[in-house]
Amino acid sequence: MSLQYIADGSGRPTAVIIPIDEWNKIREKHPDIETIEGELPQWQKDVIDPRLKKATSSDDLRPIDELLDELNKED
Repeated sequence: MSLQYIADGSGRPTAVIIPIDEWNKIREKHPDIETIEGELPQWQKDVIDPRLKKATSSDDLRPIDELLDELNKED
């Protein structure tokens, strides 16, 4: 999946763009996804925010396909 991140003036990620084909696959698996409303509880934000910061600031990021290929290799 090729995601694009949108950041504010401080470089803080504020949104994610998901390719439409991927979005349609998500909607097929989770038909009620567009009706889910509400804010995340603070404890979930406290878990997600540091992970997001690390993921978007890491110099050793690579495409998920490479990781999956590596994990699926037979030794």
